[in-house]
Amino acid sequence: MRHAQPLSIGLNCALGATELRAYVDALAQVADCRISAHPNAGLPNAFGEYDETPEQMAATIGEFAESGLVNFVGGCCGTTPAHIRAIADAVRNVKPHELPMINENAA
Repeated sequence: MRHAQPLSIGLNCALGATELRAYVDALAQVADCRISAHPNAGLPNAFGEYDETPEQMAATIGEFAESGLVNFVGGCCGTTPAHIRAIADAVRNVKPHELPMINENAA
């Protein structure tokens, strides 16, 4: 995607924040643009509903931010205004992901 010079690259839907973390980490290591993550509120239960609380989701996404992995965060399936508020509170004072120096001659 580097040739397109995107503002951001990221992941959303399909997985909850816990399951998405490894993929966000991998992107943060190689992408020379900003990183976004908009996970679901956990994985769907047997009824197709999402059980992760705003506090649980915010704690996980807050850890993404504290680890320097993300620039933009939010939520997808199962998230509510309460989830978004909790996520915003968790990342409000955290320094965003810094773009890595990519050696274009490598690989």
